[in-house]
Amino acid sequence: MFVNEHCDRTASPRRSLTVKSEESVSMNASMSDFSLINSLPGAGLGTDGAIDRSAMDRQWVEVLVDCSGTQGLYTYALPPDLAVRVGDILSVPFGTQQVGAIAVRLLDTRPTELAADQIRSVDAIVSAGFFPASYWALLNQVAQYYHTSLMQVVKVALPPGLLARSQRRIRFLNDEKTPLTAAARHILELLKASKTKDYSWQFVQRQVQGAHRGLQELLKQNLVESYLEPPATMRPKLRQAVTLISTEGQLSERYREILEVLKRQGGEMWMTDLLQLCRTTTPTLRKLEQQGCLILQPREILRAEGLPEVGEEGAKSLTADQAAALQQVQQATGFTQILLHGVTGSGKTEVYLQAIAPILQQGRSALVLVPEIGLTPQLTDRFRARFGDQVCVYHSALSDGERFDTWRQMLSGSPQVAIGTRSAIFAPLPSLGLIILDEEHDSSFKQDQPAPCYHARTVAQWRATLEACPLILGSATPSLESWVTSHQEVAQSQYVSLPKRILNRPMPKIEVVDMRQELRDRNGSIFSRSLQTALHHLKETEQQGLLFIHRRGHSTFVSCRSCGYVMECPNCDVSLSFHHTHENAKPRLRCHYCNHVQNQPPHCPSCGSPYFKQFGSGTQRVMQELERQFPDLTAIRFDSDTTRAKGSHRALLTQFSDRKADLLVGTQMLTKGIDLPQVTLVGVISADGLLNLADFRASERAFQTLVQVAGRAGRGEEPGRVILQTYSPDHPVIGAVQRQQYEPFVAAELKQRQELQYPPYGQLVLFRISGGNAVAVQKAAERVAVELSKSTQYAVLGPAPATILRVAQRYRWQILLKFPSHDGSKVPNLADLRSLCGSTVSLTIDVDPMNLM
Repeated sequence: MFVNEHCDRTASPRRSLTVKSEESVSMNASMSDFSLINSLPGAGLGTDGAIDRSAMDRQWVEVLVDCSGTQGLYTYALPPDLAVRVGDILSVPFGTQQVGAIAVRLLDTRPTELAADQIRSVDAIVSAGFFPASYWALLNQVAQYYHTSLMQVVKVALPPGLLARSQRRIRFLNDEKTPLTAAARHILELLKASKTKDYSWQFVQRQVQGAHRGLQELLKQNLVESYLEPPATMRPKLRQAVTLISTEGQLSERYREILEVLKRQGGEMWMTDLLQLCRTTTPTLRKLEQQGCLILQPREILRAEGLPEVGEEGAKSLTADQAAALQQVQQATGFTQILLHGVTGSGKTEVYLQAIAPILQQGRSALVLVPEIGLTPQLTDRFRARFGDQVCVYHSALSDGERFDTWRQMLSGSPQVAIGTRSAIFAPLPSLGLIILDEEHDSSFKQDQPAPCYHARTVAQWRATLEACPLILGSATPSLESWVTSHQEVAQSQYVSLPKRILNRPMPKIEVVDMRQELRDRNGSIFSRSLQTALHHLKETEQQGLLFIHRRGHSTFVSCRSCGYVMECPNCDVSLSFHHTHENAKPRLRCHYCNHVQNQPPHCPSCGSPYFKQFGSGTQRVMQELERQFPDLTAIRFDSDTTRAKGSHRALLTQFSDRKADLLVGTQMLTKGIDLPQVTLVGVISADGLLNLADFRASERAFQTLVQVAGRAGRGEEPGRVILQTYSPDHPVIGAVQRQQYEPFVAAELKQRQELQYPPYGQLVLFRISGGNAVAVQKAAERVAVELSKSTQYAVLGPAPATILRVAQRYRWQILLKFPSHDGSKVPNLADLRSLCGSTVSLTIDVDPMNLM
């Protein structure tokens, strides 16, 4: 969140915003009047998208300001030498700061209600042309549907750093030993003690009581100065280049040698390469420049994620099912939503690749979304092998500079394939010909926080409609929402099936093991006897396997065997997980919600007993048990703890693909489309953690997860085997997974949803109320529920405490609205609801929530 010292006021439409001792900025349009967005092609751009030259002569611009608490558009004057266009990112004065702003509309005449001396001028263009005019319609639709401000949507869409804010700072000038108040003297001493003799005004305010009056006193006596430090905006990366001009003139033999090397290299080189090749120095090149032999100049280079080289790959032969699917995709015209339902290993990615190829040949671009960053390396390599440098990657694990340059590369208009996670749905590809959501069922496509809580699939549907291009939703276990939509008799919705694996490879056989029987037969290991035999056989046959665990860490919780005391997080109402990275490491307890970490105490804090026991199994525990029971097997741990570093997903998967380990041990990340043909064994340590969650989607998610992880087995030449361990072998989900029959499971699940009017037959809107005071949060939730209950257009469920009441020292309550149809737009005004909560309690809204915990 941006630091904001002077923007904590809300301005209303048609009212000037007065700033003490400075010119004011005025707003002349409200956010509710944002229907102008749909007519933006005429506001600074021609109807065909070309630049309207008359826009260069316009004198005023309406902007959206990056300042919390403000609403609407603000009017600024344009300096004669500044050619602003709609969609430019600007730097403007606002209050006592410089803030980021986005040009929304150019004006020929000054608004009549504003005097000329009330309007301040735009300072600079930070980045030109970042928002094509048609792009605004998408951003506005997201803002309206998810009940959030347009600026919050813009911040999600933009790469970080573009809306940077200036910082007000106070600098020490002199100390004339004049009488000063305590606050003024405190500020002066604080500044004098600083090495740089200055601090940010925000820091000074935190350190000194009565800082405002003290500062005014110091400013009047010229003992300090107040100034604005410009924002450190993202800049293009430059690299020094050397260009050969002439080899004539009075030159030494050494100089001629350098020029000859440059000439043999084509007359142009990067300076660092030339210095290294010729073993010379920068001053030497400067002298050659002075003699007119060469030119040294900076040139922009694009920052890109360091990716390994991949060999070229041609299109593969398609099965009959793949060919039929590809034909249906290529025949789609305009907006068409296609559900590509293919079993695991059926070759969906090859269909994607061959669907994209003609799009690029037409000079258009394609956008491919994946649910997890960990899935991008494999997919990216396959796409780069087919399309080379036309592939770019965009996700949150890139550096700010890499995201900035990738964004600008996409704006270039050249045909390309952009691959990314959820936020890449906002990638500014000017000529979009196809959108693909791989593993479309995955809940990672939904953002929980911060606002807007958007779902990439929903936004993709809107964007494909605006771009008039097909949208492919690919999955082996489609979401129920997509399944219902695809089977409606609507021309814009189609269903395509890939029911068989490529080369008619068999689906893996799934063996369900009753862990209750294992315990009765005195097997206390976390590995069933069947799984133990399979693991021993793995080493003998030199094959590889996966072990899936529902959660990371060593154990689910730690408790005292004497009194039953459970170690809990001091900030959250959850138990602490036991983490033990290796044999000699010190045991640690960690909260997976607020990341609180502490040592495990030697004795029970309640009764003093030394007897602690770890319950449950996480990835660390499985790794330790493997090392103890199967010392000949080597394993790689693949979870969020081991993949935090940049490039770690690729590094670990490469190690496994190169057969440097026998087993890959991991959590949900293993289920997200990873293709490992050498894997013949998949072991599910315990399926029970997926089955009994307090969520109406629990069965659907458990089925999807277990089918997906089972699908990692047998994708190569050898058949696959899955061993699923559970204490609930008779659970309907376990039976459906073992039979690997999607349609019967979906039919039963949809029947329950329809009876209860849950999605996809109804719509949910979740209100989250949270704060540091338990009583205040509960009272606020009750007041909001009373207000919501005045409407008969929806059912109100709650208020109720969240499943985990306290997280990171904040108490949480929830209210769920259930609409009989998709009409969440009838939610009461959020500002009115927030006014019922008070200043210490926050209220957020989540339309179509995926997480009810």
